[in-house]
Amino acid sequence: MTSDAEDLGIRLAAFRHLSGLKARHGDTIRREVLDSGFDHAGQHVRLLGPQGIFKPAQLDLPLSVTTAPLSRRKPRPYADSMRPDGFLDYCYRGEDPGHRENAGLRELMRSRRPLVYFHGTISPRYVPVFPVFVVADHPELHTFRMQVAAADLSAIRVATAREVSGANDPELRYRTVQVEQRLHQAMFRDRVLDAYGGRCSICLLRHDELLDAAHIKPDAEGGAPVVSNGLALCKLHHAAFDSDILGIRPDLVVEIDPRVLEEIDGPMLHHGLQGMHDRPLHVPRRAEWRPDGTLVAWRYDRFRSAQ
Repeated sequence: MTSDAEDLGIRLAAFRHLSGLKARHGDTIRREVLDSGFDHAGQHVRLLGPQGIFKPAQLDLPLSVTTAPLSRRKPRPYADSMRPDGFLDYCYRGEDPGHRENAGLRELMRSRRPLVYFHGTISPRYVPVFPVFVVADHPELHTFRMQVAAADLSAIRVATAREVSGANDPELRYRTVQVEQRLHQAMFRDRVLDAYGGRCSICLLRHDELLDAAHIKPDAEGGAPVVSNGLALCKLHHAAFDSDILGIRPDLVVEIDPRVLEEIDGPMLHHGLQGMHDRPLHVPRRAEWRPDGTLVAWRYDRFRSAQ
């Protein structure tokens, strides 16, 4: 039997570990990194398992719940979803309300203990969201309702009913919007990087940590979060694209600001930017994933206007 103090200590250690992973890897983390778990008080603790509701050996109650990533071969087994009122509906394990994993989440709700929600994007990547509290049980729908709490880990040391707010709480709505934005951005990023084979479409760099999904037409200007409105770019070329130092011609060839081409500086300028001028863009094999020609022309006109 795990004491309350030991239980909370492991949960806080998990949150701290995930915060460190996010600082190194960004919002989306590959499954093999998460599978490595973490060490706490001389023991190795796992974060997630093959099933959606997971309890490590050191705990009596679940530590995490997972929504499977999207797959080209099969649909997600459960229809977990973020609700407009700021809650997450998470499906039961199976249809038996009394299943031990469902009973574990029910006890987490009773004791107000936090857990981690792993939202799968594109296999094998996940967005960890924490801390999350189970706030309601709906056996008639075979779902639990969960709420994302404030990310202040110190506040969780005194986790009580006040950690769980009402649906009309403005702070809850703000947190929900933030979480939804993170999940949408992560999904967009992972779909774009997957389409481009995990490499920069200009310099072909392959390091995930150094790659972004750039919008051709920014979302703030009505650009849709679809692959054809995205480019996989390394951080240097993303910044240059956003600053109109680098443009993409309608024939999908890179163009560098003429003023930058005339500059004299070190090897980064020469190889990283000037050397990319007139270089054809690497594009996905599937036609529907390639850059939308209308959007590319719109963005190129903006690039030219900036000159």
